[in-house]
Amino acid sequence: MKKTFLLLLLLPMFMFGNAIWSKTGHRVTGQIAQNHLKGKTKRALNDLLDGHSLAFVSTYGDDIKADRAYSKYSPWHYVNYPLGMNYVDSEKSEDGDIITAIEECKAVIKDKNRPKEERIFHLKMLVHLIGDLHQPMHASREEDKGGNDIQVQWFGQGSNLHKVWDQNLIESYGMTYTELAHELDKVSTKQVKKIQEGTIYDWVDESHDICGELYGSVKVGDKLGYQYTYNYNDLLFEQLQKGGLRLAKVLNDLFD
Repeated sequence: MKKTFLLLLLLPMFMFGNAIWSKTGHRVTGQIAQNHLKGKTKRALNDLLDGHSLAFVSTYGDDIKADRAYSKYSPWHYVNYPLGMNYVDSEKSEDGDIITAIEECKAVIKDKNRPKEERIFHLKMLVHLIGDLHQPMHASREEDKGGNDIQVQWFGQGSNLHKVWDQNLIESYGMTYTELAHELDKVSTKQVKKIQEGTIYDWVDESHDICGELYGSVKVGDKLGYQYTYNYNDLLFEQLQKGGLRLAKVLNDLFD
């Protein structure tokens, strides 16, 4: 009986644990975004988040997955559509996806007539989802569950393509989120402006295109290690950087 109860208790984490852009990754994007907020945005966020930083709240979207009350938000963390297709032309899920979720979050946050608790919830989710949007395997194929079915080894340990990009790469690098954020935030004003161009529709298609490349980077059973980190760490860092700078833009636009 105890074993059954424990299994049921853990089930939500297994069901929804496929959409995690590691705590380190989310905190990196949060910290970078924090460094590029306008004064008006900082004041608004300080009020809604009780002074907490974006890095502090950035993992909220994953933290709530252990609670069945939030299970309906699982589809918010990703989108699946065929490689080579644009999001706007794809068939949309009835349960929603990361793009519809981001749009809903923005609408709720902007509506000052909504209860403060609702605006806070959707703000925390927005911070998390912009991070997820830049993990390429969150904009992937449905048939292999976003790469979760593509089993590989990571330095001799069992893994899969999705997990490689969620956790393995960034954890293997071994830097803290503050160290990574500091290194990845060394960009010029011109570079920031270039990275922040476009909309979430452009950004999801960009991740989707990268995802197509990543599918071609491995095959089932591959033993990944130093060569893979050498080939893809720069792309990992680029996506973290983009996620942080674009999160800042989304928030600055919301509170302008």
